[in-house]
Amino acid sequence: MKKYILLAAVVCIALPAAALDPLGAYHTKPPEGCIDKNAAQEELELADLIQISLCTNPSLSAQYMGVKASEAAVGASRSQYLPSVTVTGTGNITGERMEKQDYIQNEPYQAKAEAAWLLFDFGGRGARIDATKAYFKAADYTYNAALQELVLSVQTAYLNLLAAQESWTSALASLATYKQSYTEAQKRYKLGMVSLSDKLQAQTKYEQASLTVVQTENMVKQYKGALAVLLNLSPDTEIKLAKPEHDKKFLQLENDDIKSLMQTALAERPEIKSSQSAAEAEKANLYTAKTNALPSVSAVASVSYSDNWKHSSPYATDNAAGLRLSWPLFTGFSNMYNIQQASYQYKQAQRNTDALKLQVENEVWQAYQNYKTAVRSYEISQTILASAEENHRVAFRYYEVGKGDILNLLSAVSQLAEARQNKITAFYGVLRNKASLYRSIGKY
Repeated sequence: MKKYILLAAVVCIALPAAALDPLGAYHTKPPEGCIDKNAAQEELELADLIQISLCTNPSLSAQYMGVKASEAAVGASRSQYLPSVTVTGTGNITGERMEKQDYIQNEPYQAKAEAAWLLFDFGGRGARIDATKAYFKAADYTYNAALQELVLSVQTAYLNLLAAQESWTSALASLATYKQSYTEAQKRYKLGMVSLSDKLQAQTKYEQASLTVVQTENMVKQYKGALAVLLNLSPDTEIKLAKPEHDKKFLQLENDDIKSLMQTALAERPEIKSSQSAAEAEKANLYTAKTNALPSVSAVASVSYSDNWKHSSPYATDNAAGLRLSWPLFTGFSNMYNIQQASYQYKQAQRNTDALKLQVENEVWQAYQNYKTAVRSYEISQTILASAEENHRVAFRYYEVGKGDILNLLSAVSQLAEARQNKITAFYGVLRNKASLYRSIGKY
């Protein structure tokens, strides 16, 4: 029978925390609907990338383990409502030799079991449990904030990569345009219609465009590696992305009222909720500090057995049961200072929450203004691109028929290349700022 009791105790200690939860402390679950890493070889939507990152990112997983540890602390705190039982046992060999007497050896052993159950402590036990629960909520909200930050990081990396890929395509188109100008300048130089300077200037611009293609291609590889790392994949993983549509509806906000956005942020941002939970914990700690100076009543019971092995003395048993009153009448003023410390910490937590609310409102304001500016920039970039395309068409036609010079043509080509890139930058700038705005209000 003893073997089975010992085995059960060992199993209870060795089992993972999630396998045994008699006090119902564990509720938070890991992300569901995870996508296998091999799916990264297929064309993926942004939602797919986010799901992969939530399931595989090691930093987020570490945050999740912190939440589970806080849940375990809640379970440990709930055990204060249950009695505690302690079993002790000793066994030893003693011997003595006195003058003109035989050597006497005793082999005594004893065992004792003691149980204690806190009955009343003016709510101190409940306050300690409330503090632990509040700390858990703070950790849970911190995990949510880390989750939202990871989503924003994936969105940003996704948009950066798409922007780089389109910039590379734009650079190739500009290279083709510069080549067209260079080819035309070569043809006219061979016919003696222009000077060598025209050919050399066109060639220089063409080679510079080639350099831009190489640099943009490197940027694509860098952003691709950054996105892969967020998905817990090797940086050299080939990721195929589904591109978003270039339409106004995709760029618009669901709610375009700045005051409403600020109110949403104050209600939804997990950082604020985490700070508020930390303040709740400090408030509970203050109450606990006050109850530590008050008496507590516990029910106690004990039973002991002692015997001398192989000895003529009889065994002895001792049983006791009753109530125990504990009252710290004087602790060197430590209780007073502990109460004051807890009071200041509670006020500090409240001030931190107030400061955080102001910070969040400012973040929303800045993100909103950046978004509106990005939208306006995209609208202007579309007009500029249309104008640059027409300007290049006219300049090339004039140069082709001998009515324009190479400087005007190359300037038109340069303006066209810049206009293409500005439109790409502006479009993805809108999407990045939109994602940042949603993150600032606690959504994604």
